[in-house]
Amino acid sequence: MPSPKNSQEHPLVNILINVLIPVLALSYLSKDPEFQQAIGKAVRPWHIGPLKALVVALMFPIGYGVWHFAKTRKPNFFSALGFISVLLTGGLTLFLWNKDGTVKPHADILFGLKEASIPFVLGLAVIGSHYTSNPLLRLFIYSDSFFDIPKIERRVDEIDGRLRYQQILFQATLMFAASFFISTVLNFGLSLYFLGDLDHAAANARELYNERVAKLTGWGFAVIGVPILVFLFFTLRRLLKSLSSLTSMKDEELMLPR
Repeated sequence: MPSPKNSQEHPLVNILINVLIPVLALSYLSKDPEFQQAIGKAVRPWHIGPLKALVVALMFPIGYGVWHFAKTRKPNFFSALGFISVLLTGGLTLFLWNKDGTVKPHADILFGLKEASIPFVLGLAVIGSHYTSNPLLRLFIYSDSFFDIPKIERRVDEIDGRLRYQQILFQATLMFAASFFISTVLNFGLSLYFLGDLDHAAANARELYNERVAKLTGWGFAVIGVPILVFLFFTLRRLLKSLSSLTSMKDEELMLPR
């Protein structure tokens, strides 16, 4: 009998726990209570300072990564990515903030490079993973949770279309990676837009920096997320059309029944 398929966490859940929640935690927990009082701002219970916020944020990817490894005996790619992302964000905040309330110059460029680095690395990882036994395309788009991959591959072998099949998957991989490269450009542009006119020498520059990073994070979900979702939709449609052309199977035959 065939072995049962290993259950996999949804990649969006992975990204949510390992990347998005930690970044949000850094944005909203990093305010220093003493500094808030010094500039006459209200101190909230969740204002614990940048260093403690970094520790809290790191607990998410570390905890999830340990849990995933204990369950599967395999490292979690997204936990490693989240750990690096949180270290970069928290470390950059600690570097940019001065004790007198000012912020180091060129915060917009440095933060933009940090924001752009994660999707850029993801895009490279998507392309690189095509040559491994676990391509990321199969986690996000060409997943056996949506496609009847065994049936598709049996049909591919019947018509001796394995070479064309691999070409189709590689084209889809490139389109999928392109969505992350688009995010790279948009992330950098958003950072310049929100932080570009920040007065780094102002006495409350740290407060302004934190508020704008929070806005940047919120707007990023819409400005970056929506175009990428549209891009992924077209990637999926292109993949379905190419597979249908190769195998002569209809969409409902390619996809698992829902």
